[in-house]
Amino acid sequence: MPQVERGVTVEAGGADVSSGTLPEASPLLSRHLLDAIPAQAPGSGTALDATGGRTAPETAAPRRRLRPWRLLPTPTGTPFTFVYAAVLIGTSLFALFADPGVVESALRGSSTDVAHLAHTPVFVLVASALWIAGGITSPFAVCFLVVLTALERRIGGLRTAGVFVLGHTVATLATEVPVGLSVMAGHLPESSLHRLDYGISFGVAASIGALAGLLTPWLRWTVLAVCGGMLVEDLIAFTDPMANWGHLMALAIGIGTWPLVRRWRRVPGSSAT
Repeated sequence: MPQVERGVTVEAGGADVSSGTLPEASPLLSRHLLDAIPAQAPGSGTALDATGGRTAPETAAPRRRLRPWRLLPTPTGTPFTFVYAAVLIGTSLFALFADPGVVESALRGSSTDVAHLAHTPVFVLVASALWIAGGITSPFAVCFLVVLTALERRIGGLRTAGVFVLGHTVATLATEVPVGLSVMAGHLPESSLHRLDYGISFGVAASIGALAGLLTPWLRWTVLAVCGGMLVEDLIAFTDPMANWGHLMALAIGIGTWPLVRRWRRVPGSSAT
């Protein structure tokens, strides 16, 4: 005769649900009852396996920690930026403490003016990128450390160097070639062929443009709006129009590399350079 226990009707010799035991004589009923039990209670960290046993508690996803030191280059993580920064610190200290006449001569010899570009283009393009106009406290020096470190961590050292050199070279030629043509046409004096021009600013501007393409949309457009606004403001001030135009062109060159840098983006754990 059926027995009633806590609102559950079972046959004699059936399962005792209230005690949580399942007799061996009713495997089919045991399976149906187990299937009705949820695998994991809401909010609990313990799950049930297929036989009713308990599995190990689930671990929560690890939180991402802020690591501000990753904004700075390291010899192993970002070797290109680290070595380049060391060279720039050396030349900046030389410019600060060496004899002013010697410094002036070194800067003149490194200038990417029209006269030097016509005779030793490769030498001056390299030499001019070894100096920081304004010293190590200039805004471009700070941007160099942060931007190139971030870019190198994402696409590797060789490709970061390629973006920097592309912006530095193309923006330099785009600003100096018109000067040479204007002198030939008689619109500018011959002294313009020896205009002092050196520094890392064109390469840094191109690197900012390239890095923006790897950021989240809201951060990307914020960076471009702030940097672009500052460069336009400098151009309106008309203190050094050639350099100001060069900075805007270099930023545009970096933006033009987005298809490449997005293809080069490092997969986490990758050892690509």
